[in-house]
Amino acid sequence: MKPPINPETRVSALLEAYPEAEQILVDLAPPFAALRNPLLRRTVARVATLEQAAKVGGITVSDLVLSLREALGAAGGPVGEVDVGEDNVVPAWVDSSRPVAVIDADELLAAGNTPLTETNCALAGMNPGQRLLVTAAFEPAPLVDALRTRGHEVYLGRGDNDQWLVHIRRG
Repeated sequence: MKPPINPETRVSALLEAYPEAEQILVDLAPPFAALRNPLLRRTVARVATLEQAAKVGGITVSDLVLSLREALGAAGGPVGEVDVGEDNVVPAWVDSSRPVAVIDADELLAAGNTPLTETNCALAGMNPGQRLLVTAAFEPAPLVDALRTRGHEVYLGRGDNDQWLVHIRRG
């Protein structure tokens, strides 16, 4: 029996149960083409939910989930938009310190590497309170969630050309 498709469904579970979902995802949003990268599939796809993937793809979670259900003939419960409750106030530490390093998530993914691995390595070499900046063309929701879970302060903002800026202060 195949699992239901919901905002909490892990991308890897979806792709294991429905291999044809990969092309459906790519057709829904071009950033999902990165799922063809085996390293990304083994790492990020295992922790990313469809809710997080929707942010990366720049589509609503309800559009993503309902499109997948329809295309795959799958079941699932109610789909609601999740209000993350961010007040978008820039923390003082973002403006008061320069980043120790800057990581380009797009370059890493293009080279077959994962931003989370490189970010963790960079943070391991930093002192508590120091800041790291990660840039991306997409909203890196799984990265942000993983960093917060590890006790780091994270502020997600926008830069030039609608680029996402992930400011991380080592905990």
